[in-house]
Amino acid sequence: MTIIKTPDVPQPEQFTDPAAAVVRLEELYEQATQFLCDSFAKAMQENAPDARYRAYYPEIRIKTSSYAQVDSRLSFGHVSEPGVHATTVTRPDLFRSYLTQQIALLIRNHDQPVTIGASDTPIPVHFAVASNPDLHVPQQGAAGFTLRDVFDVPDLSTTNDDIVNGVDDVDDVGPLALFTAQRVDYSLARLSHYTATDPNHFQNHVLFTNYQFYVSEFENYAREQLADPDSGYTSFVSTGNVVISDANAPLEQPLKLPQMPTYHLKREDGSGITLVNIGVGPSNAKTATDHIAVLRPHAWLMVGHCAGLRNTQALGDFVLAHAYLREDKVLDDDLPVWVPIPPLAEVQVALERAVAEVTELEGYELKRIMRTGTVASVDNRNWELRDQSGPVQRLSQSRAIALDMESATIAANGYRFRVPYGTLLCVSDKPLHGELKLPGMASAFYTTQVSRHLAIGIRAMEHLRGMPLERLHSRKLRSFDETAFL
Repeated sequence: MTIIKTPDVPQPEQFTDPAAAVVRLEELYEQATQFLCDSFAKAMQENAPDARYRAYYPEIRIKTSSYAQVDSRLSFGHVSEPGVHATTVTRPDLFRSYLTQQIALLIRNHDQPVTIGASDTPIPVHFAVASNPDLHVPQQGAAGFTLRDVFDVPDLSTTNDDIVNGVDDVDDVGPLALFTAQRVDYSLARLSHYTATDPNHFQNHVLFTNYQFYVSEFENYAREQLADPDSGYTSFVSTGNVVISDANAPLEQPLKLPQMPTYHLKREDGSGITLVNIGVGPSNAKTATDHIAVLRPHAWLMVGHCAGLRNTQALGDFVLAHAYLREDKVLDDDLPVWVPIPPLAEVQVALERAVAEVTELEGYELKRIMRTGTVASVDNRNWELRDQSGPVQRLSQSRAIALDMESATIAANGYRFRVPYGTLLCVSDKPLHGELKLPGMASAFYTTQVSRHLAIGIRAMEHLRGMPLERLHSRKLRSFDETAFL
């Protein structure tokens, strides 16, 4: 019979102080991961472990016996029906502010304590040692023992998006959060790999772009803000976790960029701006948003280039998406195409206001450079080379005014993950009207338009930053039976 060794942990305890509850979560997580790290280091030295080592994620649990009487305007902060609800937790140090806020709402709205203790979900050893630079899990067969026989490893059969997708098979305990601890750990590891920056650098406001040109402009803006002591921004983080706080400090560039180069203009409270260059295509857009969603950002926006579909548009015009024609195909299994992706009023207003402020046009004059309408996203970069009768007819029937390969994916995943979303694109070519994106045209276009477009995206995020969360997180994003946590 295999001996299972586990750390000694405190018994579950009830808390009415959210800060104290989070402290206990941190203690339990630190104890569990340290136990696994020590046990793993010992096993690698001895090469013949005589026991199985296991530690468990901490858990938040609440039991209610009546329906909460809450402000009906709130889309979060309360469970939908009486019973027991729980969620496992990882990296409580990273999510300290978020957890404190969500637990406080839960206690206040239900007038019940939360119970903090160890769950029955083991922590995979890969995730436990991830933050320890002195340890790494070897490939299968490289150790002197079979890893699965001694430690728990990631279990993809239980690491999924069932809660998010509304297909979770709830038994006696309902979910408190959209993501389990193991799902969060999985995404944190992927974020480090794809973006080459640590998840703790990510800010609450995320801009996605599909061109590297925006990166240089973002760095220039960041240096301007760091030079201003009243800006509120404290540091700029580049690929490879290179951090500068001096506006004139050199910024070393890595020899090889990651798949999705990511940059962070940080504020002390996490309300800064992260820019992710997802490149071209819906697959990258889905991958990035799948993993950033676990960080529970307050908003994400797409600020990229698109093909203008109307002859009345000019290169450099803006497109504010208020609907999406989804032909990207990457989310069809998770979010059927018949599900509407509604525009979010708060985000739309912030974007239009930002365009007006940066361009110094307003009202009817704003229509000279910006159109609001449907954006089509496709999975074929060379869509214009196909027989034009089919695609063009569908685009016309949809009343689409612009086409790209990422915006609908980002908006749809925002809807799926309950993250406020929006899209402001810039017309860079008009293939249906003979204006193709040729080298000379592209160079002149990028030189004149990228700076202004990025400035609008940043200004919109600054407007959203000043908005209370209960207003920004619209009830449009919440389903009938929702989790209490955002």
